[in-house]
Amino acid sequence: MSFDVSWILLGLPLTFVAGWLASRLDLHQLRIENRQAPKAYFKGLNFLLNEQQDQAIDAFIEAVQNDPDTSELHFALGNLFRRRGEYERAVRVHEHLLSRGDLNEADHQRAQHALALDYLKAGLLDRAEAALLKLEGTPFEEQARLALLANYERSRDWPQAALVAQKLTADGQGNFDTRLAHYLCEQADACVSDQEPDRALPLLHQAIATAPEAPRPRIALAQLLTSQGNAQEAYAALEVALHAAAPAAPLIAMALAKLAIQTGHTPQTHQLLMNHYEANPSLDVLDAIVALEATQSTPSPTARDWYVHHLEHEPSLIAAAKWIAGEKLEHEQFHPQVQRALDHAVKPLLRYRCAACGFEAKQHFWQCPGCQAWDSYPARRVEEL
Repeated sequence: MSFDVSWILLGLPLTFVAGWLASRLDLHQLRIENRQAPKAYFKGLNFLLNEQQDQAIDAFIEAVQNDPDTSELHFALGNLFRRRGEYERAVRVHEHLLSRGDLNEADHQRAQHALALDYLKAGLLDRAEAALLKLEGTPFEEQARLALLANYERSRDWPQAALVAQKLTADGQGNFDTRLAHYLCEQADACVSDQEPDRALPLLHQAIATAPEAPRPRIALAQLLTSQGNAQEAYAALEVALHAAAPAAPLIAMALAKLAIQTGHTPQTHQLLMNHYEANPSLDVLDAIVALEATQSTPSPTARDWYVHHLEHEPSLIAAAKWIAGEKLEHEQFHPQVQRALDHAVKPLLRYRCAACGFEAKQHFWQCPGCQAWDSYPARRVEEL
């Protein structure tokens, strides 16, 4: 059988034409897909800039369907779901990214970080912890540790929070000594609540050694010693606290005055509080001074006049109400009604306000119940801010 060369000559042009047509079809399809993906992407971006998140999500879903291999679109979509509170959908998007075998290492770490944030926002603390621990040794390590610290604080796991804080301090990410002292005080509070004061005592001493200038450990120590009937040591703890943390004097003054009366340290305590008041006038310190003067064998006739003295320098409705409470009015029969009105008016002024979020409370907090910030409550009340 002879081989006909003419078939080869005829087949070559046909093969070339077929290849050319196939390439043109592929190029045409690629152009269509490239037009569709950017169009949907820019449409979603436009909706996002106009704060139309529902429409933006629909546009990004369309873009992802047109180009499922684009990781940036997945990240944008997952972040949008998280911002809207749709944490389950955000988790699915980021888990899909992590399951892809073609994802580079940087995007894999980024997806792991995004997944951890999803769990944190959803309140799934155990899953968030596991996801954050996987970020050790990555560029997201510092952010992960800070998030892990917040996670442990939220779940009140103080020993674990302390370990993370120590790592952050060792890596030069800040000084967490005061925070570590708070953790020890929280553990001591738990021991006191469990009727185990003997376990609380060494924790408070450790807190003082960790942050000598922090007022909370010594205030807590004084409270514990007072409850155990050891007024002398409690007084000494508060006296040191007043010197070490002068801005916290309004929180210390009244407790110090009461202990001074019990232990016979009234004269020196009176002079100490006078010095603090003259340097930085405060109503709580003034109340402590008045309380000390009221216990003298010959009470000073000017004890209540301290509030008038305060009014000369600071306009204070609280001081005015306290002065009027013991004053004889011309129409004394109306005194109770006037006093009730004043007491009602000063109630909001007696609150403490968080400097971070503005949350107000009747009592002073070391950690804000609203925003969870530490030491965000000034020692002064709202009226004096």
